[in-house]
Amino acid sequence: MSAKIIDGKAFAATVREKVAGHVSRLREVHGIVPGLAVVLVGDDPASEVYVRNKGKQTLEVGMNSYEHKLPEDTPEADLLALVARLNADPAVHGILVQLPLPDHIDEEKVINSVTPSKDVDGFHILNVGLLATGQKAMVPCTPLGCLMMLRDHHGSLSGLNAVVVGRSNIVGKPMAQLLLRDSCTVTIAHSRTKDLAEVCRGADILVAAVGRAQMIPGDWVKPGATVIDVGINRIPAPEKGEGKSRLVGDVDFDSAVQVAGAITPVPGGVGPMTIACLLANTITACCRAHDLPEPSGLTA
Repeated sequence: MSAKIIDGKAFAATVREKVAGHVSRLREVHGIVPGLAVVLVGDDPASEVYVRNKGKQTLEVGMNSYEHKLPEDTPEADLLALVARLNADPAVHGILVQLPLPDHIDEEKVINSVTPSKDVDGFHILNVGLLATGQKAMVPCTPLGCLMMLRDHHGSLSGLNAVVVGRSNIVGKPMAQLLLRDSCTVTIAHSRTKDLAEVCRGADILVAAVGRAQMIPGDWVKPGATVIDVGINRIPAPEKGEGKSRLVGDVDFDSAVQVAGAITPVPGGVGPMTIACLLANTITACCRAHDLPEPSGLTA
């Protein structure tokens, strides 16, 4: 029997609808319009598309969108100065500096220059520490989206065995922290894990965030498990024509879908949730800045 397909595109649309409702109430009741500032340095095509989509969706939910596009050779000092101005701007509630940055700019310095309360990416070292110690933090968007979908599918996650394959600061580590907070028993696995296949087979929840195309086959999946595939990898697709490619996840979908109880597809699974959760984080940051109740269902 095939697994239930967790439709991230539809789920993200629901999140955006909730965000739009909160934005409308903030405007009508309190006269506040949440603002999201996105900074792009250079002209990386993928980053440009992503930033354009962020700006479009920000406006669609009724927020203010502030886009700052800087040349590739922008000095680090100039970028830090822009971040400082955005930190001080009361109309800006969320700040996102699009990664990767050019080689001459220290990414960690820039990330940690963003005021933690406006750090809607959840990458600032203070937010990382708050999340790790179970305190109120801004949570990275992709793990937050994964958590929302897991809660929606399972209800309570308490007592479930979760395996996160991948130990990145952006997905793997914060995902593990969020699952711990929801009372899962969590294992962080990676490329050097001994008998990785057997570790994966013990998971009620398997989160794949390792960045290797179709690395996890169906026979690594526990029957009935929930599989969250964070990977986005491009592989050749000769069946589409010479030089063509297609997107796949870190999980071999065709074999895993026959074993899992539920699974996210690639594309159309975790990906759409990232921008939706960025908008949710901006609402949360706005409410915290004005000492208002945080939106229910949009936080960790």
